[in-house]
Amino acid sequence: MPAQPLLQFTGKSIYCSVADVHIDPWIPVDRAIITHAHSDHARWGSRHYLSHKDSEPILRLRLGQDISLQTIEYGQKFMINGVKFSLHPAGHIIGSAQVRVEYQGEVWVASGDYKLENDNFSVPFEPVKCNVFITESTFGLPIYKWQPQHEVMTEIDNWWAQNRVDGKASVIMGYSLGKMQRILKNIQLQQEPIYAHGAIFTLNERLREAGFDLPKLTLVTKETDKKLFKGALVVAPPSVDSSTWIKKFAPYSLGYCSGWMALRGAKNRRAVDQGFVLSDHVDWPDLNTAVLETGAEKVYVTHGYTAIYSRWLNENGIWAAEVNTMYGNEDENEEEEVVQDAAVASESYEQHKAILDDDVENTSKEKSPQGDLGAGGQQP
Repeated sequence: MPAQPLLQFTGKSIYCSVADVHIDPWIPVDRAIITHAHSDHARWGSRHYLSHKDSEPILRLRLGQDISLQTIEYGQKFMINGVKFSLHPAGHIIGSAQVRVEYQGEVWVASGDYKLENDNFSVPFEPVKCNVFITESTFGLPIYKWQPQHEVMTEIDNWWAQNRVDGKASVIMGYSLGKMQRILKNIQLQQEPIYAHGAIFTLNERLREAGFDLPKLTLVTKETDKKLFKGALVVAPPSVDSSTWIKKFAPYSLGYCSGWMALRGAKNRRAVDQGFVLSDHVDWPDLNTAVLETGAEKVYVTHGYTAIYSRWLNENGIWAAEVNTMYGNEDENEEEEVVQDAAVASESYEQHKAILDDDVENTSKEKSPQGDLGAGGQQP
């Protein structure tokens, strides 16, 4: 056992001092393991990067084509200074990974962001046994319980179909990376072409060029004939609802896909016509399931409802502590909304206590049962 924790929470990252490696650093470092390509976890400026191979096209797009990037498969082990590392599916977005770290018989797992439901695009989440689990808690309250994905996609299909009848364009907003690929893979493509904002078009094309099976999109430009938008589907990032860009689609209906649509007031603040509760993070039941399936004796809780969820785990026999990090949400406008909604949703721990007790009891009943990353690495 090392004299200090195998992974430490510093002002830079989640850090393994034995290997001198940082996980998802928020400032430039020498060697960085990246859990996924969202901008709050994959930041510019580090000397060497390592990620899952499916993250490569977007990391090079966002961080630079010439970055020093090594990629590996899920489950592929590599050693750095006697520490064994491997990446395992997180199911959050394409290429997302949990980082397993083993040294002298002790195993830690850093989850990054994750969800348990199979989205039919990214590799589904796999639980990894460990002594210590570092988990996100973005939606770590019992009010967050997601509908099955197919039900949400049916809602989107029906909304789009009605808008076509009404002669309106259907402008649907969601994260450019993750949410939009999930939507495009699972809705019924009732009419083509599908029009796209430049941010989504660029990501989609980069993934298509890398061999991923995604529908072809049509870029919206100043020259696009506005008459073509009637009855069409338009995919866009969350920032467009406050921009002049969206006005070209009138008449239109505006939809928004986000886990925050589960909260009262979120839809009204966004001024959307239709909110779809769809998130690429775990909801409350799946968060508890994931923690239990690791078998971890200790749990560190990062970004989200850290105080409430760590307190809940402690009161139910699992040692836990909250950790402050600089991880958040990919979209800056979404980040502002998260802060507002957190104040509404977590008014007090006691208000949720009865629901928490019921939920964890039900969850427990349902449960049964190579690379070098720059200098210094060795293949086992």
